Amino acid sequence: MQNIDPKLLAFQEKLKHVKSTAELTGKDGLLTNLFKDTLQNLLEAELTNHLGYPKNLKILAPDSSNKRNGSYKKKLRTDFGDAELEIPRDRNGEFQPQILPKHQSNTSELERKIISMYGKGMTVGDLNEHLADIYGIEVSDPMISQITDKIIPQIQEWQTRRLEKMYPIVYLDAIHFKIRDQGTVSTKAAYIVLGIDINGKKDILGMWIGEEEGAKFWLSVLTELHNRGVEDILIACCDNLSGFTEAISSIYPKTIIQKCVVHQIRNSLKYIVSKDQKAFLTDLKKVYKADTRKEAENNLLELGEKWGKKYPLVIKSWENNWSELSAYFEYCAPIRRIIYTTNAIEGLNRQIRKVTKNKSVFPTRTSLEKMLFLATRDIMKRWDGHSLANWAQTISQLSIHFPDRIRLTL
Repeated sequence: MQNIDPKLLAFQEKLKHVKSTAELTGKDGLLTNLFKDTLQNLLEAELTNHLGYPKNLKILAPDSSNKRNGSYKKKLRTDFGDAELEIPRDRNGEFQPQILPKHQSNTSELERKIISMYGKGMTVGDLNEHLADIYGIEVSDPMISQITDKIIPQIQEWQTRRLEKMYPIVYLDAIHFKIRDQGTVSTKAAYIVLGIDINGKKDILGMWIGEEEGAKFWLSVLTELHNRGVEDILIACCDNLSGFTEAISSIYPKTIIQKCVVHQIRNSLKYIVSKDQKAFLTDLKKVYKADTRKEAENNLLELGEKWGKKYPLVIKSWENNWSELSAYFEYCAPIRRIIYTTNAIEGLNRQIRKVTKNKSVFPTRTSLEKMLFLATRDIMKRWDGHSLANWAQTISQLSIHFPDRIRLTL
């Protein structure tokens, strides 16, 4: 690793005495100079890599006919103010900086790389270590924050974009994170709505962080979706979300609610002693794997007769939620498989956790929003152009169930 510039080592101390925005980001401000020094070191590191030996140490690569050939000045426009750089040259004229390509007069490439690394789950410490290992430079926390803040308008635009008029299937779920707020750490939920459009393609319709779950919260979410153009949802798949049924009935009264059977099974097993779990599951499978609703209801009655006295709360939960747990029995196997569980959105959550796992606590709500947006944007790129398996058969059958709400163009 190259030695760190002394200016960088003194940066944090100087930062303590900053009294105005101009001193930080204006002409000759701390961030302006730091960013300039960072880019200069990056350029020098790139030329060293290109030539194969450090400055003034050509003896390390005696067979190389190429060498340094001075530099030329280039004025650069950055978010931290204008800066003048010394672009190094090689004698053979082969060196082309990657961090600042020829004819480019702004720092978008460096910013894009930093944002990309941040979006893949790198913490500020990870970023610093990565840049230090490769280039021998240090990027300050305020600089990274300023660079990643550039995506905030993109987040706002994405969260308010127009949506499709109708989604055959929508999944709702939450993933929890720790956020530092006024010196204390609290757990906040990021509520995610995943839609399947009429072509079978997945799209994240929105994310909402830190709200208290309940009818009022879900009413605000669904109202927002409606205002953004969603006129109809055929089937909504969710866990046993508090207040969701009441809220969706008020905005989308025709929507069928399917509560996640897998979540219901997991929650039931929490209240079954371990020695009874295997036998209870065997009997429970006769309920949720039945061929028809009538058969399932008969098996549910038998389950209650056998286990009701020992586990009344579990049986009562199945009975109380039965209308929304059993909606999938109205459909054939291809549709049942994709609505009886929220696996589709849980798969999304697992991908998000891979990105956020290095962050045990987010310093602010905004930092969480930025990382979630970047993570989901990368995930959606991988989805682009791909439909769910067997979607042609699924949508054809849904059009029979909902003839007045689905109009297929053949």
